[in-house]
Amino acid sequence: MELWYTEQHSDDVKFSIRVDRQLFTGSSEFQRIDVMNSKEFGTFLTLDGLMMVTEKDEFIYHDMIVHVPMAVNPAIRRVLVVGAGDGGSIRELTRYSSVEHIDMVEIDKMVVDVCRKYLPLTAGKLDDPRVHIHYEDGLRFVRGKENEYDLILVDSTDPFGPGEGLFTKEFYGNCAKALRDDGILVNQHESPYYHTYADSLERAHERIVEFFPITRVYQAHIPTYPSGHWLFGFASKKFDPIRDFDPDAWNALGLQTRYYNTDLHYGCFALPNYVKEILRRADEKKR
Repeated sequence: MELWYTEQHSDDVKFSIRVDRQLFTGSSEFQRIDVMNSKEFGTFLTLDGLMMVTEKDEFIYHDMIVHVPMAVNPAIRRVLVVGAGDGGSIRELTRYSSVEHIDMVEIDKMVVDVCRKYLPLTAGKLDDPRVHIHYEDGLRFVRGKENEYDLILVDSTDPFGPGEGLFTKEFYGNCAKALRDDGILVNQHESPYYHTYADSLERAHERIVEFFPITRVYQAHIPTYPSGHWLFGFASKKFDPIRDFDPDAWNALGLQTRYYNTDLHYGCFALPNYVKEILRRADEKKR
């Protein structure tokens, strides 16, 4: 008998991985959590049946959500990470000795506990003394913050269920308030390819541009995410990710990465025309 994990990417498209064995299944008060092992992608985590992270391609997502903003502003000291229960973004942040304090806000403690046990590849740095984990709603947490962070990473699930509040106008406005005058916000920005995800991307971008004078979008290829074409949003009060980027300064740190590099930094902001059109519509709504 064969066991397959299958995810619906659109009404007419499904994505499947052959599963060797199920390692964990359970339900928290927020969502269903499953961990499976496969020959092709290693151990992987799904929430409510949607792919979150695999051992084989997690480095792409975590490289791109962390190293792009860190390379733009090497002076980042205080970071807020919203979501990130698998720990991969935290792992990459802790590689920077200049980072002094990381607040991680994850609504579901069970996700963190499960990842500690089954995904040590991503969760292995959650006990770094600079990391402070808060098990609460990210929308509520950020409301009480003002002028506190140099960087906010919104490493959230898709915009429904537990992650729904992290795509709202209120949330982005509170993030802008929680950031310092030179602060940077980076969020996972969904896929532009299938219309349901593209609609979420357009709405999120439309809300972000209300609060930040500099807004850009960049891309990466993540094989296990819908269509494989995935976007990240970059928003700042001061820093432009291209104009203010100093590749020599980042390369001097000597960090070894599997996906990100300073040539790719420039290239990832070069977007296809169909993506530019989605963003143009969102920008026009602002006017």
